[in-house]
Amino acid sequence: MNLLDVENLWVKFPTRSGVFDAVRGISFSLGRERLGIVGESGSGKSMTGRAILRLIRKPGLVTADKILLEGDDIMKMSEPEMRDVRGQRISMVMQDPKFSLNPVMTVGEQIMEAYALHADASKTDTKNKAMEMLEAVSIRDAERVFRSYPHEMSGGMGQRIMIAMMLSPDPKILIADEPTSALDVSVQTQVLGILDRLVEARGMGLIFISHDLNLVSAFCDRVLIMYSGRIVEVCQADKLNEAQHPYTRGLLNSLPRLGEPSRRLEVLKRDPAWSEAPSVSGCLGDPG
Repeated sequence: MNLLDVENLWVKFPTRSGVFDAVRGISFSLGRERLGIVGESGSGKSMTGRAILRLIRKPGLVTADKILLEGDDIMKMSEPEMRDVRGQRISMVMQDPKFSLNPVMTVGEQIMEAYALHADASKTDTKNKAMEMLEAVSIRDAERVFRSYPHEMSGGMGQRIMIAMMLSPDPKILIADEPTSALDVSVQTQVLGILDRLVEARGMGLIFISHDLNLVSAFCDRVLIMYSGRIVEVCQADKLNEAQHPYTRGLLNSLPRLGEPSRRLEVLKRDPAWSEAPSVSGCLGDPG
């Protein structure tokens, strides 16, 4: 059984000029794997992650034929039931820790709170869990960080703290929304290594949302390419360079290459038909 099955997911927002469809009828599944979702800003990547957790605020509207979490339909759950799902079964790491961490609570208090919401544990056990998670994300002086406030942490440290907090309740699925976009390359590599080890060790499913095709092709197992709210192509990550859809080809061709310097990068030429065409399985490779 898949960890997650999404069928015909739509996210709509009413505007003065009519209804805007941010996500338009997408379907996909997630196993115990690293699934990348890539595309430009505004393609619907983050909206997809938030819609799975039913975090779209009114007047936004989320509809789907089904969103099955290990067989349980999220679309049929009450809000109290969803509060049990968020964090405990599905966690989400937001893009920038500066806007996700509470500035007036210590790091330790926030991790303990995230764990205590879903676990019937003593204060001592809760603190031990928080310390264990800080050490799991390769924070050396865990005791000092535990007592510190978010503003005392660097961006890379803040992102590790967010990962520790979101993984403390032992969720089955982690949604990571561009978790390394604000980090320098060396720290980015460390954070990805931490995510990879934790996902592998726990047998989790990871949805990795990014705009960086090179990063996703190196880190993920499969990739969904989104354009204008639709999935236009599905690829095995290591076969991304064999993509067939002209949008994916355009994104790849617009990337600078150190080994092939060019005086001018190619500009993506858009076709209105891309936003209406059904999704394509372009570079899945041999399924067997």
